[in-house]
Amino acid sequence: MPELAILTLAALFAGIVDAISGGGGLVLVPALFGAFPGAAPATLFGTNKAASLWGTGWATLQYAQRVRLPWNALGPAAIFALIGSAGGAWAVTVIEPIYLRKALPVVLLAVLAYTLIHKNLGRVHAPRYQGRQQAAVASAVALVIGAYDGFFGPGTGSFLVFLFVRLLGFDFLHASASAKLLNTATNAAAVVLFACNGHVWWHLAAAMALANVAGSLIGTRLALRHGAPFVRAVFVGVVCLLIVKTAWDGFFRSG
Repeated sequence: MPELAILTLAALFAGIVDAISGGGGLVLVPALFGAFPGAAPATLFGTNKAASLWGTGWATLQYAQRVRLPWNALGPAAIFALIGSAGGAWAVTVIEPIYLRKALPVVLLAVLAYTLIHKNLGRVHAPRYQGRQQAAVASAVALVIGAYDGFFGPGTGSFLVFLFVRLLGFDFLHASASAKLLNTATNAAAVVLFACNGHVWWHLAAAMALANVAGSLIGTRLALRHGAPFVRAVFVGVVCLLIVKTAWDGFFRSG
């Protein structure tokens, strides 16, 4: 089955990218749509989430062994990410995200410009908050981005990384590691939703999940070896690709 071989390779590469800076969907979602152009979009998105869940979960475990994470803040934030994701998924059933589709590339362009102008952004790990304050800010970020992920989705990992750097004072390595836990939570909520509606091809998701985990292992090792500057560089590259893709989707594909 040539589709399976292509999707396995795509899942491997997506796992590498996602583990470093987020953005694995840029690789895996187009690959799924290319392999099965006649399939229902919800089924392809559900299969993508079912495979990606394992990669983000594995990346979280790998980072947790090597990076000191603020679990007292991330625990509550993960719960708020789940709540936000569920709320966003419900909202998309009653609201058409056409305006968000067109606004997204502009927002991403602002994120890119801010990151490039502030050349030292995210290079040093200097948390701005501690204790309950850190938990409150992290939970607010998780709720908002979780809702966005459930409602629309593209760039979720990149937004989490950027906001953890900008608002919480994390470097890009710690921000990426923290974002993986929240992304795992939002992916889990999405998988449950898609699965309950029969929109997951489990036989395909299982093979892709194994490849995604392998890619996640490679990506986390690269990030841990090369540190925050490397993660920052990959983040910039992913955001550039997201700008191109979302601009195309928002202004050309949708008319």
